[in-house]
Amino acid sequence: MNFLAHAYLSFNDPKVLVGNFIGDFVRGNLEEQFAAEIVTGILLHREIDAFTDSHPLVKKTQELLKPNFGRYSLVITDMFFDHFLSRNWNDYDERSIQEFTRWVYEVIEANEAILPQKFLAPFTYMKRENWLAAYGTMEGIQRSFTGLSYRTTFPSNMERAPAFLRAHYAFFEGSFKQFFEELIVFSKDKLNQLRQEDDSL
Repeated sequence: MNFLAHAYLSFNDPKVLVGNFIGDFVRGNLEEQFAAEIVTGILLHREIDAFTDSHPLVKKTQELLKPNFGRYSLVITDMFFDHFLSRNWNDYDERSIQEFTRWVYEVIEANEAILPQKFLAPFTYMKRENWLAAYGTMEGIQRSFTGLSYRTTFPSNMERAPAFLRAHYAFFEGSFKQFFEELIVFSKDKLNQLRQEDDSL
């Protein structure tokens, strides 16, 4: 999943949020680098990604994308799903998307001293352009995909992904809504499991 989903699936725990946000940017012995709850967030991030990558609904969306976008289909799926989470935000949270994203940025900034260096640059752009909320608009997701297309190692066609989304909008939205309900249940259970394992150490 992409940043907005990982933020939401931290279930309002600031330390878990930090870990969930930086999960793709850290390596090595996590316990030597971070507090226990941040490690929990990092591990939760990885569990969410593994569940997402192996889920039949996600694989089905990738099958539709692969003829046009090849190896970048999973990245595109993640961003499409963040689009629908942002667009349908009121179905999942009582706060507005703007209130939630302000809280996220404040939490991340308050923990700047422990953030990986390679995370700081994208986070600066994320906050400045409010990626988390902007994913919910076609204009915002177009900017994101166009920017990513300039940074991919191989030709990606990612700048064309929003047009593909428009053409298959009902299919992707239906897939997201069904999958995300399952992901919420999985993430809550996994977070509780990780906390129990940490308490037993």
